[in-house]
Amino acid sequence: MLTPPAAAPLLSLRDVAVTFALPGGPVEAVKGVSFDVMPGSTVALVGESGSGKSVLAQAILGILPKSARVSRGQILLNRGGETLDLAALDTDSPAFRAVRGRDVAIIFQEPMTALSPLHTIGNQILEALHLHRAVDSATGQELAREMLRLVGFKDPAAALSAYTFELSGGLRQRAMIAMALICRPSLLIADEPTTALDVTLQAQILKLLADLQQELHMAVLMITHDLGVVANIAQETVVMYHGKIMESGPTAMLFETPSHPYLRALLAATPEPGRDRTIPLKPIRDYPRALAPSLTRKPVVTPADTPILSVEHVSKSFTARGGLFGFTKSKAHVAVEDVSFSVRRGECLGLVGESGCGKTTLSRLILNAMAPDTGKITFYDDGRPMDVNHLSDGDRQIFRRKAQFIFQDPFGSLNPRMTVADLIAEPLVIHHIGTADEQRTRVDELLGLVGLNPTHRHRYPHSFSGGQRQRIGIARALALHPDFIICDEPVSALDVSIQAQILNLLKELKQELGLTYLFISHNLAVVDYLADRVAVMCAGRIVEFAERAQLFSAPQHPYTQALLAAVPVPDLAHPLDFGKLMEGRASNPAAWPAPYRIEGDARPGLIEVAPGHLVRAAA
Repeated sequence: MLTPPAAAPLLSLRDVAVTFALPGGPVEAVKGVSFDVMPGSTVALVGESGSGKSVLAQAILGILPKSARVSRGQILLNRGGETLDLAALDTDSPAFRAVRGRDVAIIFQEPMTALSPLHTIGNQILEALHLHRAVDSATGQELAREMLRLVGFKDPAAALSAYTFELSGGLRQRAMIAMALICRPSLLIADEPTTALDVTLQAQILKLLADLQQELHMAVLMITHDLGVVANIAQETVVMYHGKIMESGPTAMLFETPSHPYLRALLAATPEPGRDRTIPLKPIRDYPRALAPSLTRKPVVTPADTPILSVEHVSKSFTARGGLFGFTKSKAHVAVEDVSFSVRRGECLGLVGESGCGKTTLSRLILNAMAPDTGKITFYDDGRPMDVNHLSDGDRQIFRRKAQFIFQDPFGSLNPRMTVADLIAEPLVIHHIGTADEQRTRVDELLGLVGLNPTHRHRYPHSFSGGQRQRIGIARALALHPDFIICDEPVSALDVSIQAQILNLLKELKQELGLTYLFISHNLAVVDYLADRVAVMCAGRIVEFAERAQLFSAPQHPYTQALLAAVPVPDLAHPLDFGKLMEGRASNPAAWPAPYRIEGDARPGLIEVAPGHLVRAAA
């Protein structure tokens, strides 16, 4: 043990390197990283996927994979006036286990996979508590309830007996935070804790972490690729690339005068509301694309007032079954209620809202994957109307070719047992389009069109990065030469630089191929860059509909205002306004002020507040 000097950092990394022993030889994933975390401060560790951020966090906690080890350097932790070198300890020793969870804790990116589905939330929190503190059962229960209250559970006692699958995404993340903080650690490592969350939930979690940090007097090491998050929470920022630190220092200094080209590139790749849409985002790297003349289309001449899709008064509800043998029906849950809008040919209509608002259900109704309870959906095939819910066999084949879907999770939507060539050619095979040689040619053209090398056609999805897999999904969606594509959160799980690549690609394809998009997202900064008009959805209803510029310059509905207020931008002059989030009640129709409030059977309709600008409110 070493005695640290006065005002010593809580955590000091000195020339830390992490090496993986792989069959092809050792690979150094972290290459001589050094920085400090002071007591009570927030340090942001920024970089793309693969930069070594999470590996560094695992090294600090001693939870590296078996193939990895800290090959050099020191990880110095100040514990009550004494300094402990974590890098020199056996990670399975009692000394390290005493640190892990008590002095240093971590919250992960995906709570559904990090939390046990077989144990209650209370059991998981109490397990962490009893590992480090000698308390009886009653005291432990009380401490767990108090921590759940601190992280924002309205009914902590009920939450103790809840299982992970019974909680929403935001509540799961709060439960994981409670489990990490139950022993009051001096350092919390937050590894991408808000990446998979809606912007309003993200803002709530960021505010929660800031409040808990003040109350518990702890330091936070925030690992993220979102520079908007960094601008709102961090005092110090460390920028990593390929295992090395490119730039570090006070956050204000780095944002005002970024000196390293990599940090400047990250800032240029970040979309934010109000930016000039005529200037493309600047990805850090991009893939050269090969235009395919055979895939370009001649513009279709249709009447100016004819849309490509019309949705009229569509509603859909679900009834859960329970009880013995599933004979008991619960009250119907309304997922989509009286939704009406149209999509113009050649435009991108943004559909915005939180998880659970009905966006994905609506997309499934549009694609005839399920039938609405009421309402009508019409698709116009070169001006000819087709009732999506009453298609003839011939029209069903046409509709399935003309309307396609790009999924949020490219890895989950691609068959891991099929090569890229087979995945992209599958729609052509199903619809009997072309000979085998013609299909191979089309696959190569599509790969070149989305910026992938046709020589990689025989690889499997696991051998590609996340951004490349999303390009494969786009190529597959384009295989049948569609007119209309639904993009369901296609960039929400991607790094900011890869996000910029995919957004630019979608924009270019829209112009080159004459495509029409329904772009589903919860991120208004992304929608602002891509969409022509925007529909805002909450609790199954469209609450505001307007041209993009009109909606962003003069939002009328309180829910739209809350969404805009929750978008973190990489600008220190425009911090998040937590006051406009209505303390997490922004998505509760009963909490909206008059005339927007929805109570009981009262259902305000859409009224026109300006030409083309509709808002759901009482007249």
